[in-house]
Amino acid sequence: MTSSQHNPVEGKNDRFSSSGFILAAIGSSVGLGNMWKFPYITGENGGAAFFLLFIVCLILIGLPLLLAELAIGRSGRGSAATSFVKAGGSKVFGRLGLLQVIAPFLILTFYVIVAGWTLHYAVQSFSGALYSNSDYSGQFGAFTQGYMPIVWQAVAILITGWVVGKGISGGIEKFNKVLIPGMIILLIVLMIRAVTLPGAGAGVSFFLQPDFSKLSPNAALVALGHAFFSLSLGMGILLTYGAYVDKRQSLGAATLAIGAGDLIYAFIAGLIIFPTTASFGIQPDAGPSLVFMALPAAFSAMPLGAFFGGLFFVLLAIAALTSAVSLLEVPVSFAMDRWGWGRVKSVVLISVLVLLVGLPSAFSFGITPALTDMGGKSFFDWLDFITSNILLPVGGLITTVFVGYFWKNAAEAAGLKAGWFRVWLFMVRYIAPVLVFLVLLHTTGILKL
Repeated sequence: MTSSQHNPVEGKNDRFSSSGFILAAIGSSVGLGNMWKFPYITGENGGAAFFLLFIVCLILIGLPLLLAELAIGRSGRGSAATSFVKAGGSKVFGRLGLLQVIAPFLILTFYVIVAGWTLHYAVQSFSGALYSNSDYSGQFGAFTQGYMPIVWQAVAILITGWVVGKGISGGIEKFNKVLIPGMIILLIVLMIRAVTLPGAGAGVSFFLQPDFSKLSPNAALVALGHAFFSLSLGMGILLTYGAYVDKRQSLGAATLAIGAGDLIYAFIAGLIIFPTTASFGIQPDAGPSLVFMALPAAFSAMPLGAFFGGLFFVLLAIAALTSAVSLLEVPVSFAMDRWGWGRVKSVVLISVLVLLVGLPSAFSFGITPALTDMGGKSFFDWLDFITSNILLPVGGLITTVFVGYFWKNAAEAAGLKAGWFRVWLFMVRYIAPVLVFLVLLHTTGILKL
């Protein structure tokens, strides 16, 4: 078998267009966490003051690593694991790169469960069934403790697999070219509805009024972590997408565009969540409980609430599915690259495996008590903790070490002018590794300030 048969990109014309690549990369980064986590941590840690700190962290850790992953991917023209070697690294980095294939696969096994929840809630909201019972916490518990989430989990992976199976230009790019503009429209509509609610001004103030007294070393670590995770770093997505980027594409310009898209999405999410929670007296708690238990109460009380609630859950579904597509492409690309499988075969086999491996997570909400409480966490929570808090930062460290100390072709691959290249290399070699290591220590609970 020739190398072109093993390589998912080399020798084929199935690549991103310039705009398609940027939209796909933005789609991978604007996930569910930005909607229910970023607004909360911003309000908790100083509002606009924290937002400025987040931007600084994005510049120091997010953008340098984003450019590094894209450069490795385009230079290696392989999967997340093999690109390190094909770009000129040793076989050791190929083995270490496997972590950036394993991590997105494991994340996808529980991510499609939550994606299924958003699809279910969108249907329930538009039909009005969601608001027939005001016990939203009880509704959510009854739903997640039953077997219907598995059906919706299967629907989510079917949609994801269908898109990835159609390839890069015909599947992932077209999907994002339709959904990302649609998401922007939904964001604007929901933001206008939120900020015009009675009492919304208090929520806007809570989100945007700078309170520098709340800034602390711990706030800095939180900002660092979110700057890292919000861009989908360390999970092989941008390494994989980089392999499908044309050599004429400016990676520096693409990096800035992707970072800006992620930042704008997070900002508008705050202008949806906080005015809505303030208007209806809801505590802006972090996590799924805000979205699936608290916000339905707000939608039920506002004019045309079923409609706007439906739009909100459609927005969440778009964010979930565009991220899920990116996550699935990583192991699919690896299977094509490593074993020479066709795209459709890779998608079918991996999608089935994702569904099967994800069942323990789906059962950990009450169906199987042994999976619900495993040392204080459910199986779902443990898998989330291990992948997000350990594997992703380790993946980021591998990237910084490779680019900063072992990659001889970094200058040519990055495509930056000499002055900007020296700045980027300095940040990747000296600043980013330290910051990613701090993220690892903080997310695992070793470092507490």
